[in-house]
Amino acid sequence: MGMKEFNLKTGQTGERIAKEYLEKNGYKILEKNYRSKFAEIDLVAKKRNELIFVEVRTKKGELFGTPEDSLNKKKLNKLWWNAKSYASRIGWSGPYRIDAVCVVLKPDGVLERISHHENII
Repeated sequence: MGMKEFNLKTGQTGERIAKEYLEKNGYKILEKNYRSKFAEIDLVAKKRNELIFVEVRTKKGELFGTPEDSLNKKKLNKLWWNAKSYASRIGWSGPYRIDAVCVVLKPDGVLERISHHENII
């Protein structure tokens, strides 16, 4: 398995874990991997009357930095425009926010930690 396939598999595992975590915590998942001209939104969820755009960051171990470290200004800016575009497309006039769910896996792919950061922008 090449690095690209390895990263894709790691990312998919992280997204599945994040989705299950959010569902257990009362979030209804509306869409997965929504693509727009700006970027991709990993998960679009709803809780009570709020729309939540979720960026999932997954890493195997934290030897070379945490998943949180990868949320740079450029990435956050893309997420913001993507969220605005999505809300506008569906005619959403209620509140919305952008969250990050950071997943760290052990070398064998088992969950080491999960952190949910609300309203990151």
